[in-house]
Amino acid sequence: MRRGLQILIIAAILIAFYYFGFGVFGKFGGTLVSIFQTLTVITIGFAIFMENRNPSSTVAWILVLGLLPVVGLIFYFLFGQNYFKRRNFDKKAEEDRKNYERIDNNAYMLPRDLSQFTPEEQRLLQLSQRLARTPFSMATRTKVLTNGEETFSSILRELKKAEHHIHMEYYIYRADDIGREIQKTLIEKAKSGVEVRFMFDAVGSIGLPKSFIREMEEAGVKVGIYGQVRFLALSSRVNYRNHRKIVVIDGRTGFIGGLNVGDEYLSRSKTYGFWRDTHMLVKGEAVRSLQIIFLQDWKYVTGETIMSLPYLSPELETGCGGAVQIVPSGPDNESRTLKNIFFSMMSMAKKSIWLATPYFIPDDDIFTALKVAGLSGLDVRILFPAKPDKWLPFLASHSYFPELLEAGVKIFEYEKGFLHSKLLIVDGEVATVGTANMDMRSFHLNFEVNALLVRNDSITQMVKSFERDLLSTKQIEYKEFMEKKLFVRFMESAARLFSPLL
Repeated sequence: MRRGLQILIIAAILIAFYYFGFGVFGKFGGTLVSIFQTLTVITIGFAIFMENRNPSSTVAWILVLGLLPVVGLIFYFLFGQNYFKRRNFDKKAEEDRKNYERIDNNAYMLPRDLSQFTPEEQRLLQLSQRLARTPFSMATRTKVLTNGEETFSSILRELKKAEHHIHMEYYIYRADDIGREIQKTLIEKAKSGVEVRFMFDAVGSIGLPKSFIREMEEAGVKVGIYGQVRFLALSSRVNYRNHRKIVVIDGRTGFIGGLNVGDEYLSRSKTYGFWRDTHMLVKGEAVRSLQIIFLQDWKYVTGETIMSLPYLSPELETGCGGAVQIVPSGPDNESRTLKNIFFSMMSMAKKSIWLATPYFIPDDDIFTALKVAGLSGLDVRILFPAKPDKWLPFLASHSYFPELLEAGVKIFEYEKGFLHSKLLIVDGEVATVGTANMDMRSFHLNFEVNALLVRNDSITQMVKSFERDLLSTKQIEYKEFMEKKLFVRFMESAARLFSPLL
């Protein structure tokens, strides 16, 4: 049964209980239903309060439960329970730590020569190493891949070169033309003796047919499914998704970025039209970190432990400019790794902060950092889609714009198609690209992975791509933005109430 249908059925039952309880059960029965519901809301509200969550999240949950008890209960069972997180992800975090000790990752994190970096850049690299527990590399080559055609042609080309293993991990994988083409390559490689491991998220790839998976398994491809649940609508697992997009080939070549696998990412969708996205090819030492992240996720999903030299001995690249660090983040890490790195990058800015994101729902720290930068006279630019793929986050994002515009932040709506790039560039010298959006879900709930670049050659290409994207935008003017219809502004403000829950 599809998740949407499950939710509708549960909602219908709860609403029927709420509104027709008196008619069905009589006055006494209806009163009992009302009392039970009230006690449930109070109990859940108290539990949320005692969990010491983020204050804005706590207030949002209590407000939703108080004003819309039926809707609030549905949302809580879907997205609000922390028990699964504590029970499972604490265990995962401990196993990951042991894996790092087993492969002696501390030796891989020996101090490097930082003399070529500014004091601010040195502090950022030291912070990111401490938070992410992954090293930065000076022996890694990167190449920015713009949009689907360039990305998938590069991935397919590298897959066909595989000799020992292929590791692939995606949030969304579709059984359409590009999905079938990649599947065919994986099957061919598996039959030729290459070890192929393929992992996908159960919710993100909910439409992937069982027959598609069976074809791969019969050819020798090992398949792992993250977050399998029997009844999605009642499971707290739904809230914690693996949003990562990782490809590792022979431990020497890797891919990371915003593109899932589906025809829409190749601009073949009539709904979205042109799909603007950013991915990255990685070769050399930093692939080792990408490999470890995949293998830890694989261990969590399948129970198989693989931490041997054939997987963890990448070739070093020479003549590379700057540093590269692969940074994982997720609910198994209470340090809010990527959010804190984003905040640190914004705080160290002296000239400019350029941000591209399809979803903009910042927490107080990020929001304040952007406003202060704008008020300080820095060149702060936000690139955001002109049309949505999801209405609630889109409306909520717009509620943050007035304060930023007043602070001098420039906001541009991308009109050529749908913008899905996830970039942050500071002073044209420091940047990050990957799977994380600038929103609460990426900060607190999803498993994400980004590449942090400091004085790396690829940053120049990212800057040029950003400038080229600006040619296809319309800048939002404060006066015009505030003249929109009152109903639209009301909807944006209402959506913002759900920001800590999105």
